[in-house]
Amino acid sequence: MPQAGFLGTAVTWSADVTLLLEIGMGMGLLAGASLARAKCYRAHAVCQSMIVLLNVGLIAMTMIPSLRHQVIPKLPRKIAKPYYAFATAHATLGGIAELGGLYILLSAGTKWLPEKIRITRYKFWMRGVLILWWLVLLLGIATYWHWNVPRS
Repeated sequence: MPQAGFLGTAVTWSADVTLLLEIGMGMGLLAGASLARAKCYRAHAVCQSMIVLLNVGLIAMTMIPSLRHQVIPKLPRKIAKPYYAFATAHATLGGIAELGGLYILLSAGTKWLPEKIRITRYKFWMRGVLILWWLVLLLGIATYWHWNVPRS
């Protein structure tokens, strides 16, 4: 049986840890953006890359299984209910944000992509993905809330 959570809800310990890690990663992305503004580009690249890659692991280990077991079987029939709507929006936009982060990482940090498909307007794409990431984080918090906090 999974260990009970520590944030006062009826979820597992891993769900609480995932929530706090995601909030921490959101703060880390803001710190990484500050590093870029301070022209500390190497530290910025390391910070943002580590967060994007850590998030791949969290998505694979916690979010995809949860989505597959709790949400997908009920779609599209129950999409209007907040429980499913928040989770579906979070998953859809989160997938786009994560793919955007991976694309930026590959485009800016490696030579693996052909030059003609690499981005050139880094600030535009990085800021856009950062804004999307924070929207997804807020949707994730809303999803956690709707799934786990009892209503009176």
